[in-house]
Amino acid sequence: MNEYDIILDSEVSQIREALENDSLADAASKIQSYFESLEHVELNIAITGESGSGKSTFVNAFRGIGDDDVASAPTGVVETTMKPTPYPHPCYPNIKVWDLPGIGTPNFKANEYLEQVSFERYDFFIIIASEWFKTSNVQLAIGIQEMKKRFYFVRSKIDDSLRAAGRKKCYNKEETLELIRQDCICGLEQHGVVSPIVFLISSFELHLYDFPKLEETLESELPKHKSHVLLLSLPNLTLEINQRKRQALQANIWRLATLSCGVAMVPIPGLVVVVDVGILVKELCRYYEAFGLDEESLASLAERMDKPVAELKEVIKSPLSKEISADVVIKMLTKAVGAGLMVVEYWASTIPIFGSMAARGISFGTTYYMLKSCLDQLANDSHNVLMRALESEV
Repeated sequence: MNEYDIILDSEVSQIREALENDSLADAASKIQSYFESLEHVELNIAITGESGSGKSTFVNAFRGIGDDDVASAPTGVVETTMKPTPYPHPCYPNIKVWDLPGIGTPNFKANEYLEQVSFERYDFFIIIASEWFKTSNVQLAIGIQEMKKRFYFVRSKIDDSLRAAGRKKCYNKEETLELIRQDCICGLEQHGVVSPIVFLISSFELHLYDFPKLEETLESELPKHKSHVLLLSLPNLTLEINQRKRQALQANIWRLATLSCGVAMVPIPGLVVVVDVGILVKELCRYYEAFGLDEESLASLAERMDKPVAELKEVIKSPLSKEISADVVIKMLTKAVGAGLMVVEYWASTIPIFGSMAARGISFGTTYYMLKSCLDQLANDSHNVLMRALESEV
């Protein structure tokens, strides 16, 4: 992914026109509308399947929290979900993971299920089974398909299945996983599902098995604006997710640099840059949450990986780990001024539509450099935290 992978042609055209007319304020206004639209993106994810398949535990894991968290979905050996219940993401409240009642129970029969749970409000469905996908699962999938919605099959509790298989003398982990996968696929095909894909997942070891593949599939098949917010909300449990978050956030830096020096136009005492510090503070906080460096996320990761949280914090080096405030941002801008000049030269020489903006001074370059540096620092910290957490898994 590069700087332009998520820029729509219509958006570039509008910003180009504003900059060619020497109107930084107009360009900033259009970019501000873009960010406001991202703030209001809603994503409704339906988690369904038969009673006892581990739906509620998956709901909690998908949101990056444990079953004992205050905001967690209740779990148990019997059906605990009696009506569709939304669970907002702790950092992205517009993302709601819905825990749906178990399909095939007396109160929720397969042929009436979709209407009972108000199927139209969900962006996609994840159908979970802990052993085999039964007739009710297939009926549900066919019904979802007829309604022109996407669905994904997840075989849960893979850790339990591997432990049971491990008692055999001729146990082979990879062969066992493939055997489970093919068994699920064959069962679905026998019930009329064409070319099914099954993701093998353990909600207690989400970083293992097929969760990264499921995440990547969801990201590729959602509309671009929803894909972006989904990616940022995912628990930072794999190096692949960490890297894609870094790329997605980096793709927005040029917009933020334009916006921060084109909205408020308030000079900072002692600096030759003109920026909106509030915008930068907000974005740096977004980086912090997306990379799971806040206290709650670190505590959840430490518990999941059975590591002391203090051990994870040892590898965090960015000064932003202690505080993100207006004073901190102004100090960082002061240090970034010199490097900002080089950034201005780069953008003006290689990206023609930004030439007129860059000519106004070094505000854009300074802000761009500072955001890029902070993003790299926090992404590296998150990478190191994850590597430390995974040490026992190697």
